[in-house]
Amino acid sequence: MSVYLHDIPLDEAQARIERALAEAGLDGVLGEETIPLDETAGGRTLAHPVWARISSPHYNAAAMDGFAVSARDTAGASPAAEVRLALGERCAYVDTGDPLPDWADAVVPIEETEPKYPDPAGPHDPRRPAAIAIRAALAPWKHVRAMGEDMVATELVLPQGHVLRPVDLGACAGSGQTSLTVARRPMVALLPTGSELKPVGAPVGVGDIIEYNSIVLASQVSGWGGAPRRYPVSPDELPVLKAAVAAAAREADLVLLLSGSSAGAEDFSAQVISALGELLFHGVAVRPGHPVIFGMVRAGDRNVPIVGVPGYPVSAALTGEIFIEPLLSRWLGRRPFEPQTLEVEMSRKITSPPGDDDYVRVVIGRVGDRTLAAPISRGAGVISSLVRADGIVVAPRGIQGLSAGERVPARLYRSPDEIARTILATGSHDVALDLAAQHLASSGRRLVSANVGSLGGLLALRRGEAHLAGSHLIDPESGEYNLPYVRRYLPETPVVILAFAGREQGLLVQPGNPKGFVGLEDLLRKDVVYVNRQRGAGTRVLLDHELAKTGLAPDMIAGYDQEEFTHLGVAAAVASGRADCGLGIPAAAQAVGLDFVPLFQERYDLIVPKAHYNSDLLAPLVALLQDPQFQTAVSGLPGYDVRRMGTVVAEAG
Repeated sequence: MSVYLHDIPLDEAQARIERALAEAGLDGVLGEETIPLDETAGGRTLAHPVWARISSPHYNAAAMDGFAVSARDTAGASPAAEVRLALGERCAYVDTGDPLPDWADAVVPIEETEPKYPDPAGPHDPRRPAAIAIRAALAPWKHVRAMGEDMVATELVLPQGHVLRPVDLGACAGSGQTSLTVARRPMVALLPTGSELKPVGAPVGVGDIIEYNSIVLASQVSGWGGAPRRYPVSPDELPVLKAAVAAAAREADLVLLLSGSSAGAEDFSAQVISALGELLFHGVAVRPGHPVIFGMVRAGDRNVPIVGVPGYPVSAALTGEIFIEPLLSRWLGRRPFEPQTLEVEMSRKITSPPGDDDYVRVVIGRVGDRTLAAPISRGAGVISSLVRADGIVVAPRGIQGLSAGERVPARLYRSPDEIARTILATGSHDVALDLAAQHLASSGRRLVSANVGSLGGLLALRRGEAHLAGSHLIDPESGEYNLPYVRRYLPETPVVILAFAGREQGLLVQPGNPKGFVGLEDLLRKDVVYVNRQRGAGTRVLLDHELAKTGLAPDMIAGYDQEEFTHLGVAAAVASGRADCGLGIPAAAQAVGLDFVPLFQERYDLIVPKAHYNSDLLAPLVALLQDPQFQTAVSGLPGYDVRRMGTVVAEAG
C-alpha cells in the first residue's frame, strides 16, 4: 500500500500511531526516576501515588496566641458573668503552633482575656498573669488545629499521573515525603533540515530562511514535560540526513524531522524513514499540516517513533499540538491536554476543504451578549496568526466550512477573562492602532484589530460584530469624511464619530524613487505595476475619487485588481518588487525602508456605537486618545496630525 502523500483521516492516523506504539512496547510510561523534593520537582508527573507518611499537623496545635484550656472549664462564662482561671495545671500560655497540653482541648485568644495580677503596681507580662478572666464559653477544639486537620497518615495526597504544582510540593513535604518518584522525561531530538535554513542571528540573504521551527517545537516539548534536544541544521542531502536521523534515534525516545515532509525534489523525510525503518503514513487530512509523516526507525534493538514535521511554521506548531503532545502525555502516564473551550459565534463565513479537518485561527471578543470569533490569516506560513489567535475553531471534515452566525466550540489559547477584556476593532488598518494596543495593555485591555476595510467595518458594526471601526471614507459628492457613510449604512445605530488622526496619503515607492513618480497620472505608464487596496477600503475609495476628479480610468492601471488588506501589505508588495508603487501612508513606507511621494490629506476616525462608547470596556481607550503622552507618540509617526485626536466629530443614528 502506498503511504506517500496520501492523506488519511486524523482518527485513522491516530489509530496507526497507537498500534505502532503498542507493538514496540511504547504505549505507557517509558521509565521512572526518584528526585529530591525541592523546587525543581514542579511540573514533573508522578509515576506513583503519594501517600501521607505522617499526619499534618502531627499533634494538636494552637491556632492562636492565647491560653490553652479545657473547654468544660469555661462553662458559664458570659458578658455578664466572668469565669476566672488560674494559670497552672488547667491553664497555660501558648503561641500559635505550640502543642497543646494533653488536658487541653481549646485556646482562648489572648485579646479575649482579662489578665489578673497579684500586685497591680508591679511589672506585668500578659503571657504570665496569675489568672485570666474570660467572658465567653468555648466549644471543644475552638482555635485548635487538631492532629490530621490537613492530612492523616496513610491518606492519599496526590494520585499517579498528577502534574506537580508548587502547592503540591508543600503538601508532599507536609505529609513527610523527602523524595518523589516521577515519570522520566522523554528525550526528543529535533532535527531541522533544509539547505536554505540559517540559524538565529546568522546573516540572511535572498532565499535564506531563519530556522525557528525547532525553537517553537522545543519550547512546546519542554512545556509538555519532555526533554528537547535541538540538533544543527542538516542540508538537503539524503546520505547526510540518514546519518543524522540514525544518530539521533540512538539517543532519543522520539525524533522530530523538521521540514522535508512534502513531495518536492529536495524533500527526503519519507525516503529517510523508509530506509531506516517503516513509514506508517505520509499525509493526514488536516489543514494546515497535512504533509505530516509518522514512522518507526530502528536504533539497535529499539524501534524509535519519528515524526516528519511540515516546514510551514503554523503547520509545525499545530503538528505539535495534534500529534506530539498526546504522545508525550502517554509516555508520562497522564491524560492528554484538554484545552478550555468556549462556545463562539462565527462573525464571517469560512470555506474549508470538504475532506479535511480545518483548524481555523480566530480572535474572540464579547460584543454585547454575543461571544464572537473572527477568522484571521489562514496562511500556513503566517506564524504571527498564531501569536494573535485567541483560539482555534475546527471545521470537521465532511463539511465545506462554517457559516456566519454558526455557533461552534473554540479551543482557547487565552483565558475567558482576557477575552472579556478584549476590545474588538474592525474596519480600516492603521499602524497607530497597534501603538494604542500597546498602551492599553497596561490598563488591562486588549485591542484586537480585524482589517476588513472602512466599509467592511461599518457593515460589521451594523451586524453588531465589533466595538468600533476605523474609517476614512470620503464622500465623492460632498467631500466630507465618514458621516455620509455612517448615515447610509448605520441609520438606526446611534454612534459617536471620534477623531483619531489626520493622515497623509501618497505613493509608496522604491528607495530613491527610481521611476520618478510625481502623481496619479504616472500609474497609467506602461512600465508601472500598481498594488491596490481591497474593495471598500478607504484608501481605495480615495483613489477612485481622485481618479474620477482627473478623468483617469482605473482599467488603464496595470495591477489595479491586485489587492492587499493593509498599508503594510501594500508596502511589502512594493518592497518585494511585486509592484512598483501603491497608495498608502508614510508610516508604512518607513516601516520597510521605502520612499514616499505625498499626494493627499485625509481624516481617519473611529466609529463607536454609543452603547460601547459609554462602557467600562472602552473607557481606557477613550481616555488614552486624550492622553498627551500617547498623542505625542502618534505624532512622532510620519504623516500624522493629532490636533483633534479624542474629540467627538459628530453623532449620528
